Amino acid sequence: MRKVLVVGAGQAGLQLALGLQARQYEVTVVSARTPEQVRGGRVMSTQALFGTAVATERAHGLALWDAEAPPITGLRKTIAEPGEGRLLDWWAEFSRPGQSVDQRVKLARWLELFAERGGTVEHRALTPSELDAVAPRYDLAVVATGTGELGRIFERDPRHSPYTAPQRALAVAYVRGAADPSPDAGLLRAHSVSGVGDVFVIPGWTSGGPCDVLLFEGVLGGPLDCWSDRPGAEQQWTRMRQLLREHLPAEHERFAEAELTDDRATLVGAVTPVVRTPVAELPSGTAVLGMGDAVVTNDPITGQGANLANRCAETYLDSVLARGEQPFDRAWMRQTFHRFWQHAQHVVTWTNAALGPPPPHVQRIMAAAAEHPEVRHRFADAFDDPSDLRTWFLDPDGADEYLRSVA
Repeated sequence: MRKVLVVGAGQAGLQLALGLQARQYEVTVVSARTPEQVRGGRVMSTQALFGTAVATERAHGLALWDAEAPPITGLRKTIAEPGEGRLLDWWAEFSRPGQSVDQRVKLARWLELFAERGGTVEHRALTPSELDAVAPRYDLAVVATGTGELGRIFERDPRHSPYTAPQRALAVAYVRGAADPSPDAGLLRAHSVSGVGDVFVIPGWTSGGPCDVLLFEGVLGGPLDCWSDRPGAEQQWTRMRQLLREHLPAEHERFAEAELTDDRATLVGAVTPVVRTPVAELPSGTAVLGMGDAVVTNDPITGQGANLANRCAETYLDSVLARGEQPFDRAWMRQTFHRFWQHAQHVVTWTNAALGPPPPHVQRIMAAAAEHPEVRHRFADAFDDPSDLRTWFLDPDGADEYLRSVA
C-alpha cells in the first residue's frame, strides 16, 4: 500500500486525501486545526463552485449538502458609472447550476469523514524543517497550504506572476434576512462600478440554513478600500451597508434589514496573485509537490479559487492513480502540475486581467451580451470553463471576429 502525506486540509488537500483513501492508499493529513476549530472559526472565502466542480464532488460522494444548499442558477451582470446609474444590466442562466457551501461547514465535515474512514489526521502546523523530517517516510508528500512558512518553500514564477502586491481591497460578509430577491432568485449578482470596484452577491448555505455571501472588491484608493482599521463584525457589516447605499442603492434596499449569520461571519484582507514553481526540494534532498493555493493563488474576483482547487485535486488524483507502483519523482511531479496548468493558465490570465479596467474589446463584449443571448450565456458558462475565454474574451482580434459572427 502506497503512503501519501497531504499537508493542508482545505478544498484541494482534503479532496485529494479522500479520493486516494477511497482507492486504498494509506493517507496522512496534517491539519493546523481540528474540525471543531474550523467550524467555530472565521469565514474563509466565498467558495462558489460551478457545474464541473459540483459534479466532481458528487462523483466522489462528497457533495453532502445538495439537499440544503440553494443552487446558483445563473449570472446577473450590471455595469455602472458613479452618479450616472447603470449602463448595462443583463442576466443569463448557467448550463449547470453551482453552489456555495460555507467552508467552515464543508471542510470540518470532510476532515471528520476522512478520520471516520480510517485516515490518520495530525493536528499541528508543520514547519519546513519538520516537513523535511517526516516527508522521507512517505512515497509522496503534497503541500496543499499556501500560508505560513510552508507556502514559501515554492519559488515564485515571475513568468506568470505580474503582480508583487495585492490589487484589490477585499471584504466578505455572510448574512441572512435580505428582502425577497425576485426576480434574481438563484442568480450570482456581479456589479461593477467604474473606479469604485466590484460587488458580488452569492446565494450560499452555512450552518443553520441558506444565506447570502457578499464580496466587496475595492479598487485601491477608492471608496471600497476602507478596511485598514480591521473593524469588528457588526461594524464591518454596517459599513458595507453604507457603501451599498451610496454605490448600489438597489442592493442596499435588499440588505437594509439583513443580519450577520454569526459573530465570525466577516472577513477583510487582500490577496497577491502569484504562481509558484510546483516542486520544492527540502534540505534532505526530498522533493515535495505543491498544490492548490500553495502554487497558484488568484484574487477572488472571478470566483475561481475553490473551482481551481477542485480541479487541481482531481488532476493530481488521476496522475497518482495512473502512476501505479512507479516512483513519484521530480519529473512526474512537474508533469502532473503541467497537466493542471493547462487549465489553470486560463484562470490566471482571466483573473489578472479582471483586476484592471476593462479594455475596449471587453466593453464591446459586455455591450453585445445585453443584446445577444448567445454572448451572455457563453460568458456566464465561462465561470465553469474559463478555458473557453481564450479565443474570444481574452483576445482582442478573436473578440472582434466572434462579435461579427454573432451580429
